[in-house]
Amino acid sequence: MKKVLKWTGITFLAVVIVGFLGFYIWSEQSYSATGELLDKVRMDKDPLIEEKDDWLIFNSEDSNGKGLILYPGAKVEVEAYGYIGKSLSEKGYTVVLPRMPFHIAFLGINESEKIINDIDETTDWYVSGHSLGGVAAASYTYDHQDEVKGVIFLASYPAKSTDFSSSDIPVLSIYAENDGLTTGYDIEKSKALLPPNATFHRISGGNHAGFGVYGPQKGDRKASITAWEQQDEIIQTMDRWMKDH
Repeated sequence: MKKVLKWTGITFLAVVIVGFLGFYIWSEQSYSATGELLDKVRMDKDPLIEEKDDWLIFNSEDSNGKGLILYPGAKVEVEAYGYIGKSLSEKGYTVVLPRMPFHIAFLGINESEKIINDIDETTDWYVSGHSLGGVAAASYTYDHQDEVKGVIFLASYPAKSTDFSSSDIPVLSIYAENDGLTTGYDIEKSKALLPPNATFHRISGGNHAGFGVYGPQKGDRKASITAWEQQDEIIQTMDRWMKDH
């Protein structure tokens, strides 16, 4: 009996180790920022861009008193959102892109709390996320509605467990016409989980990968606009909305 229990324990441990290794290998096959983005946004040369505690921070020379925390999509490197970060910082926002454990935002939901406490509690903070990062951002916001000024979904929507339909927190949902992963049908269904006054913005011709700049993504549809056109529309929409809220 003892031998059976011993071998059962060893087998279970082996399964756990193999499963973890498989998950680790999968998570490390991530989407990186394109060379074009890295040439356009010289994150290693700009004195206003800093790395701190696994956060990529875009500081502003002339702060407007508002900050944005952007949770990356699953398996997407934070640098892929560098153009959004740099462009919004030039408009006065402090933008923070947190690196998530194993590139999965669900494993770092409370990074916003650390960021807010460390950088500036007096800043008006908005929490955002792309794809699954948006689901994680919604989870944090749902439990901290007194501390967050608003939540911005980028090709994303909340889980049923974070139902904002009775909340008065400002919500912006930006989605794309040719998104093969977060479809227009998904966005339409998500309206039941959002406040009645939530703002929706559809990017004509955009796709899922266009919410970052990391190249094509499996399962996505082809965009009919350039990634930079989509990025500029995202930035303009976020800026306009945050100014009003």
